[in-house]
Amino acid sequence: MIAPEDRTPLPREFFDRPVVEVAPDLLGRIVVRTTPDGPIVLRLTEVEAYDGPNDPGSHAYRGRTARNAVMFGPPGHVYVYFTYGMWHCMNLVCGPEGRASGVLLRAGEIVEGAGLVRARRRSARNDRELARGPARLATALDVDRALDGTDACGAGDTPLRMLTGAPAPADRVRSGPRTGVAGDGGDGDVHPWRFWVAGDPTVSPYRPHVPRRSRS
Repeated sequence: MIAPEDRTPLPREFFDRPVVEVAPDLLGRIVVRTTPDGPIVLRLTEVEAYDGPNDPGSHAYRGRTARNAVMFGPPGHVYVYFTYGMWHCMNLVCGPEGRASGVLLRAGEIVEGAGLVRARRRSARNDRELARGPARLATALDVDRALDGTDACGAGDTPLRMLTGAPAPADRVRSGPRTGVAGDGGDGDVHPWRFWVAGDPTVSPYRPHVPRRSRS
């Protein structure tokens, strides 16, 4: 359960900062997803930062498109993309409007609404796997492109919002290379922008990018 003092909405100013500051500060924060069947509450344990035009790994590296337009909007909004023709992934827009940076939500612990999530994540072998990985997290929270552009700093009737939660202790925050990012963006020395809570069982295993074999 989330303590009453941890249920304060995160203000927009929280997200209006450099993405590499926001990302580790999101660990321990709370995502509340309101569904017709009831609320689902998740505590973030793993995230990745993507810094727009300065970051070859970012969807916004080459500029604005119909797909990534939300990233160029106000901070604190939800950016959802569809990948591999199968999965959705959820991000939170950071920095000033027009800057196009964001944080990918990679993993978390379901602290309320686990029964609703189990019905959506029947392949999970246990509760720590319910939202362990970005596609699993989006599936657990019933997130798809319909939520693209949602204001996560909005009022209580919004379908998805961010709460203060209890920030992860600094001595438990770790950083390293991002998962599955190719090319220069995958260089962990330059972009050690995956952040996680050390020792938390819901954190996903690290997997480097593996180039696909040519079929020629």
